[in-house]
Amino acid sequence: MNLKELSALLGLSQTTVSRALNGYPEVNEATRQRVEAAARAHNYRPNMRAKSLATGRSMAIGHVIPISSKHEMVNPIFADFIAGAGETYSDAGYDMVLSVVSDEDEERAYRDMAAKGSVDGIIVHGPRANDPRIALLDEIGLPFVVHGRASDVAAEYSWLDINNARSFARATRFLIDLGHRRIALLNGQERMDFARRRREGYVTALAEAGIAPCASLMKSEEMTEHYGYRATRELLSLDDPPTAIVASSYIVSLGVRRAVGDAECKLGRDLSLITHDDDLSYLGNQGDVPVFTSTRSSVRQAGRRCAEILLAKIAADDMTPVQELWETELMVGDSTGPNNN
Repeated sequence: MNLKELSALLGLSQTTVSRALNGYPEVNEATRQRVEAAARAHNYRPNMRAKSLATGRSMAIGHVIPISSKHEMVNPIFADFIAGAGETYSDAGYDMVLSVVSDEDEERAYRDMAAKGSVDGIIVHGPRANDPRIALLDEIGLPFVVHGRASDVAAEYSWLDINNARSFARATRFLIDLGHRRIALLNGQERMDFARRRREGYVTALAEAGIAPCASLMKSEEMTEHYGYRATRELLSLDDPPTAIVASSYIVSLGVRRAVGDAECKLGRDLSLITHDDDLSYLGNQGDVPVFTSTRSSVRQAGRRCAEILLAKIAADDMTPVQELWETELMVGDSTGPNNN
């Protein structure tokens, strides 16, 4: 069905139908709902090029992906976020533009998108302390939402984050309550805001229990399986090894499990492990009893919600910044147990 046929069916002008479907405020709500219901019933999809010309929008959202190893973005967690965001874009008639660039070209990528009008908004990934991208996007006038937060930025902006500090404090306290005192942290790169907050929560919980943080038990790298494996082997070789580990990623924890197996030890008995689990679609921590005790959060749902906030911001233009802080859920699995040492 095309626009002319839908208009004839409804007994409305093509202009009115087009304006109703494109969100123009002069169309009354009853008419808008009637038009939208008919469009759904007859599987009508507007011509996106025509819609772009009518609204002055590109009908696309941008994601800029730096390719250096300094970023914690190009991994299954990012893929799940994109899948969630993509569902929301598709429902709203938007496309997604992924721009993969080197670190030094990241600013130019944002400026080019704004100058060409190729996107209506941006999702910012991997925020870091005093992140310069926030001021840049404000300067060039592109609506944006940050997945995470950037410490030391005074400007008000829209973001969605999990409570990383509270989550890792809770995980560390759980291990302390099980009798563990030598607790290691396998963190992400601490130039990233989330990793700084996770260390803060870990150190806070140790301090509350009267345990001095030990530099040899705290590691920080890009969150890969090999990092988890290598770091765990190093920790187990210490004269006084840890009895428990808090890990910043499910992917890192797979490496921890491999290293523990190589040492002929058992998770939950010889070494306890709590991981942050992003409830990944293809690497699920599932079962009646989860494999890993974890602080769980759905990154796919975060993708959906960031997209919703951004699309609302694009539609409203002057919308007050939306800031959402999500709590994680502590799921007890097979990888933790009392300190038997």
